[in-house]
Amino acid sequence: MKSSYTIIIQWSEEDQCYVVSLPEWGEHCHTHGDTHEEALKNAQEVLELLIESALNNHEPLPKPQLFGKTLERV
Repeated sequence: MKSSYTIIIQWSEEDQCYVVSLPEWGEHCHTHGDTHEEALKNAQEVLELLIESALNNHEPLPKPQLFGKTLERV
């Protein structure tokens, strides 16, 4: 499933792995991986599950952040 959501991947010295943030889904929405590739794969899987869950529960999807666009805050 293709989505336009933000995936931020950063190395964590403390955890000794790549930590992934999915900011549109809330500040506590994270995953990780031992390699950059694994972290990205895990992030894509989590995004698919989040989207599927929201749709199944008839919940609105968060608006994707777009590069170069100012976010509207509610």
